[in-house]
Amino acid sequence: MKMKREDVRNIAIIAHVDHGKTTLVDELLKQSGVFRSNQVVEERVMDSNDIEKERGITILSKNTAISYEGVKINIIDTPGHADFGGEVERVLKMVNGVVLVVDAYEGAMPQTKFVLRKALELALPVIVCINKIDRPEARPNEVIDEVLELFLELDASEEQLDCPFVFASAKQGVAVLELGDEPKDMKPLFETIINYIPAPEGDPDAGTQVLISTIDYNDYVGRIGVGKVDNGVVRVNQDVVLLNHHDPSKNKKVKINKLYEFEGLKKVEVQESKIGSIVAISGIPDIHIGDTICSPENPVAIPFQKISEPTIAMHILVNDSPLAGQEGKFVTSRQLRDRLFRELNTDVSLRVEETESADSFKVSGRGELHLSVLIENMRREGFEFAVSKAEVLYKTDENGKKLEPMERAYIDVPDEFTGSVIEKLSSRKGELLGMSTSNGGYTRLEFLIPSRGLIGYRNEFMTDTKGNGILNTAFEEYGPYKGDISYRKQGSLIAFETGESITYGLYNAQERGVLFIGAGQKVYAGMVIGQNAKAEDMEVNVCKRKQLSNTRSSGSDDALRLSPPRILSLEQALDFIETDELLEVTPENLRIRKKILDPTARKRASRK
Repeated sequence: MKMKREDVRNIAIIAHVDHGKTTLVDELLKQSGVFRSNQVVEERVMDSNDIEKERGITILSKNTAISYEGVKINIIDTPGHADFGGEVERVLKMVNGVVLVVDAYEGAMPQTKFVLRKALELALPVIVCINKIDRPEARPNEVIDEVLELFLELDASEEQLDCPFVFASAKQGVAVLELGDEPKDMKPLFETIINYIPAPEGDPDAGTQVLISTIDYNDYVGRIGVGKVDNGVVRVNQDVVLLNHHDPSKNKKVKINKLYEFEGLKKVEVQESKIGSIVAISGIPDIHIGDTICSPENPVAIPFQKISEPTIAMHILVNDSPLAGQEGKFVTSRQLRDRLFRELNTDVSLRVEETESADSFKVSGRGELHLSVLIENMRREGFEFAVSKAEVLYKTDENGKKLEPMERAYIDVPDEFTGSVIEKLSSRKGELLGMSTSNGGYTRLEFLIPSRGLIGYRNEFMTDTKGNGILNTAFEEYGPYKGDISYRKQGSLIAFETGESITYGLYNAQERGVLFIGAGQKVYAGMVIGQNAKAEDMEVNVCKRKQLSNTRSSGSDDALRLSPPRILSLEQALDFIETDELLEVTPENLRIRKKILDPTARKRASRK
């Protein structure tokens, strides 16, 4: 017989990037007494990984739990970027409702729509939290209308449309139910969660059923499965069966070694967990996302939605440049292979395939950001490797026509840059769907554009809009192939010989275009050291010294003025490289190079 467990609530916090999810969770943790009154708490305490802290984005969904007036609230903080949408899709299976956070100025954004659609499809009740009401330019009343329009557009039911609104400033730690009320603390949000989000229900006397929605991993205990107890009770040392709804052949007897529940930011060991609890289970080596843990008497797998397919791929290769092996700790193909396959333990949206060459692996993901975060993590761990240009994954329809991934791009730019943005995106096969002006001199453009048209565009976009534009994209569908796109208008400046760059050689080279290196850096023949002002590639000798004679002294070199080089970040370098180039990634340097280093062989290959 089904019963409700009134002392538990399970919620996910969903939103567009930068609308304040993680800061909101911080405040809920603080005000529920998770931290001591004198404890120093860092900002965005949930973003635990270095890259998350530096970029201010959430990459992996995180679990936490707080208590409020005798009710345990399990909270899952989810990422907002489209590239990590796979994380959001899975965790919604663990919760009974969501808090949708919307910025009181920006309003409903593409990712707001993406995460809200997923929640409505699962028929989850939604609490709308309009955040950042303390912003001077906040427009909460208009944003309420935008959100309700979005609900209508996504075919929400009557009950879902009748959702409660809470107005908050996560930064100040306050929330109110009506805009004119005097804000004190987060109590109105806590109350709304307990009153509006249904308690989890299940049959406590039935056989055990736990659906695994997330995998955690650490080197001491290996894989840890995280999921919600749907039915029955789960206990330490219990004999259970591992099943998978999409893979009928999986049927394995295993034992539960350790069981944890979440309290605050910690995992606490427990002996048993009842229905509605979110638990972490360790000791099952080949546990995967989408598996169900059942009792052996009546094993039934719980259905689980398929994760969205990757749309973009790049090759990660063993570094074979003349400077290979000098800076990284892990350089062999076996070390690269082990590391890439280990990433699959926790990242469901990633695919890794071996290729005909033992030194090259094809890695596919949801977008450039998704893959660049993996590359950045690997270089920080001491890996050295080379990366090819990102390419989109094509499909064919039943008539044999080529299909490619299409994205919907939403762009907010100051009015004066609208023309150049429309021109650039049209040349990249983008189709302008809509254009509206907002207050404050900004125009919002909506495009449908092939994913490959956006590869390498973000940097240009930032330059074209002087850093004031905002570009958001969301995967739409596979559509008919749109024809060839020319990416880069300018060629590369290529080093002619191996050695060390010298001011005299660089001074002559900088007249040709923009340099990426300064004096005194190691270079090798075939390495790209700058961007040519013209369309073709050009070889330059940056190791060239001045011929000295009786009348020429070496001292006058100091008078040569070099422009500061343009130092590319990882994303910029990945955007810049062409299809015949590779990015050499080491813990200390990023170098762009031609795939074929020898100039004669390179010319021969380009003729073919």
